[in-house]
Amino acid sequence: MMPSADLVLVLVLLSNFFLLGSSRLRAIVNGTALQGVLLGALTLLVHHELSLEPILVAVGATAIKAVVIPGMLTRAMREADIRREVEPFIGYVASLLLGAAGTGLAMVYARTLPLAPQHAGSLLVSTSLGTVVTGFLLLTTRRKAITQVAGYLVLENGVFIMGLTLIEAVPFFVEVGVLLDLLVAIFVMGIMLLQISREFASLDTTRLSSLKE
Repeated sequence: MMPSADLVLVLVLLSNFFLLGSSRLRAIVNGTALQGVLLGALTLLVHHELSLEPILVAVGATAIKAVVIPGMLTRAMREADIRREVEPFIGYVASLLLGAAGTGLAMVYARTLPLAPQHAGSLLVSTSLGTVVTGFLLLTTRRKAITQVAGYLVLENGVFIMGLTLIEAVPFFVEVGVLLDLLVAIFVMGIMLLQISREFASLDTTRLSSLKE
């Protein structure tokens, strides 16, 4: 793997910690958009030869992850008139500590896996697992639906990075299928965001408990 790819992976890890420590929803949305740009660049860097297929995947990933989804989240945030994540289930310092512990364990575990020679010693697998941990923490420890959607997106980013380890074995249509699955899931969650904001004038998912049949 090219050294520049590992540099991008380090930036992805740093963005994970930024997301875990941020209370401002605008910063979280911008952080997920940055990850989308980084993953688009990473898709090109892990290919030995540039061709139409990796370029299309990179452009598609960047468009969906850095433009379409952040745009939807920004619109939902504006319509609901919220700016911060208030009183998460787990505090920001604790989230950072858990994220650091999860990333450290991911790096240790990645060394035990039987990787292909071109991926041995790289940060690809450890970054993938660390990003999945970050997404899971955002998804389960935050109250605002916008932050939870961002957590789902970060979790999927980790799955996307793991898929890059099989870039030479996995057919192109599988890569595109992952992007399409993500797009459909985010549209469904976007509809949920809109309905929650209309009914409760808030995107706090704990208020869903007040719904009655």
